[in-house]
Amino acid sequence: MAISFRAVSLPPLDQFTAEIPDGAIVGLTGEESPALAAVLRLAAGLTQPASGEIEASEPRCYLGPTDPLDFASAATVVIDRALSLQDALTLARARLSLERLRRSGSSILLLSHEQEPLRDLCDEIWWLRDGKLAARGDPRQMLTAYNTHIARRLREWASSALQPLAPSMRRGDGRARVLAVETLDAIGAPCAVWRSGEPGAVRVTVRFEQPVEDPVVGIMIRTRIGFEVYGTNTELEGVKLGPVHAGDTLQVKYSLRCDLCPQEYTLTAASHDPDGVWHDWLEDAVAFTVADTRYTAGVANLRAVVTVLR
Repeated sequence: MAISFRAVSLPPLDQFTAEIPDGAIVGLTGEESPALAAVLRLAAGLTQPASGEIEASEPRCYLGPTDPLDFASAATVVIDRALSLQDALTLARARLSLERLRRSGSSILLLSHEQEPLRDLCDEIWWLRDGKLAARGDPRQMLTAYNTHIARRLREWASSALQPLAPSMRRGDGRARVLAVETLDAIGAPCAVWRSGEPGAVRVTVRFEQPVEDPVVGIMIRTRIGFEVYGTNTELEGVKLGPVHAGDTLQVKYSLRCDLCPQEYTLTAASHDPDGVWHDWLEDAVAFTVADTRYTAGVANLRAVVTVLR
């Protein structure tokens, strides 16, 4: 009941060779939707290759994203994101049905852009890149490698992405104006994505429209739902900025290590007097993302080291 691809080409697939043995569930992951779709449709017998050979035992069952989860006995089962929209009870039943099919010797190919099914159900994961099989192996190892790749790609994209100021609220008496709020990477380049555990910085640029005797510049990091994660300012850090004159511009940089869990955050920045009178306050001025190779819950990534005594 194995599924076998032998030097199969069907653009964008190029000389694709791989095999799913009897009684195995193989997961698919990758960024290239056309290549992933081609593998699924070829395995299900819905498309024929331009070259190469495919063998798959009959009968075959193809389940698309909106198809009901009817796991009638089939030697070859192809699941194209069909688990993504299911409720908890339906998903639990599907897991039991897939395990039954596996035990009966069926070969199952599963595509999901949610990683939990890939990690929990699959015996092996295939990672497709550039129309070829980039890597295959243990689900946890493959997902870690894939997430590392995605985090790097995301940071490369974010390094060229502008961070325009888009505060949800702006207020102050106008004695200063915040010109820029930036997240910086480990080498000081603007970057909208931080990697959890790596050094980074926040840089706030302020221009003073009037003389200010003792200005304070501060930041606040919040989650996307408004939970305050971390805040500080130059007064708390023992850094005196004033006096400043009209026309002066200051860049205040906060260097730190990003010990945050992967999710989206916002940065609030402000210039104000020590007694709290605002010159310019930008609520949620910019958004940024924290990426990691694995999921961690909550906000603070405390990097636990697990030991087991038996």
